[in-house]
Amino acid sequence: MAKQKPNKVRTYARNRPVVSRKGIENVFEPDGVYLFKLIVVTLAGLMWLRLVEPILIGGIVPIGAFPAGSIVALVLIAWLEKAQFNRKILYAVLVVVTIIGFFLDAGIII
Repeated sequence: MAKQKPNKVRTYARNRPVVSRKGIENVFEPDGVYLFKLIVVTLAGLMWLRLVEPILIGGIVPIGAFPAGSIVALVLIAWLEKAQFNRKILYAVLVVVTIIGFFLDAGIII
């Protein structure tokens, strides 16, 4: 009697990852679209809600600004971006621009 090989699990196109085994991206995105995403993330990172009078939390910690654009951008990146490596780059850009935006006078004053 010959031994039977176990059936291999078949992978269909819908189950394949965004990047192939060779490192080639399966989902094509034009450069203009990616540049637009970077510009939107940069502008969102600069959007801060600044308060005229800081709010004291616990009587110790003053809160004078809130990164509203960064919160919205985090949700949109997690929801809309399919490729993980693109998400990582957009998150890194968002964090750097948000930190820079804190020290600049960029944002809306309430």
